[in-house]
Amino acid sequence: MITSSTVVNSVVEKLRQALARGQWRSGDMLPGQRELAEQLGISRPSLREAVTVLETLGLVRSMPGKGVLVLDAEMAESAAPQSAVAEASLEDVLQLRYTLEPFIVGLVAQSVSSKEIGQLRLTLMDMREALEAQDSEAGVNAYIAFHEELFTLTANPIFQSVVQQTSNALKQSAAVLRNSPEHLAARLEENEAVVRAIRNKNSAQASAQMRHHILQEGRRMGIELNIPDEHPVN
Repeated sequence: MITSSTVVNSVVEKLRQALARGQWRSGDMLPGQRELAEQLGISRPSLREAVTVLETLGLVRSMPGKGVLVLDAEMAESAAPQSAVAEASLEDVLQLRYTLEPFIVGLVAQSVSSKEIGQLRLTLMDMREALEAQDSEAGVNAYIAFHEELFTLTANPIFQSVVQQTSNALKQSAAVLRNSPEHLAARLEENEAVVRAIRNKNSAQASAQMRHHILQEGRRMGIELNIPDEHPVN
């Protein structure tokens, strides 16, 4: 029996060889998911898993709404996970996410387009399909993809640099997410609440829903985040 991991590893190797041959060069976009999955004879979830591995290796970068960009050597070095992120604890990851993600979704709610909302909802549909199929691997990949899409929707160029660290940190917690598939339904529900607030262009509600989600993630991991008092001093 061919396992999902075997298929993904095979696809990763095929794509690495194609990149090494120069089939796609630095700055090129890979073919769309449907086209590339058909070329390789695999499912789109398996392709997304393979792309996630290639991102971790610093060979490509997913750009929601645009596609997958092939990186050059210099960009790959900057995209590779930094040692500080690799050594971070789960609490460190959650603190970083709590600091940035609520603010980011608040900004996104102010300027998001209907096309971008549609892409976010499609990724949530991937998560729901994984939930219904009881495919925890695909569910985790869709969860990570959803949050990475949110990261890229802010137009602030400084944030684009900073959120790459958040994206890398999120991937660091993927093993823990995979070990708790029973929480996928709750993650989906909380992320759907974030998208509803974004769709309504309600920045405050979007930020509040994201804070709630990250705090709940901490509790599901057995971590109670120590959040500084946000109320101003009288």
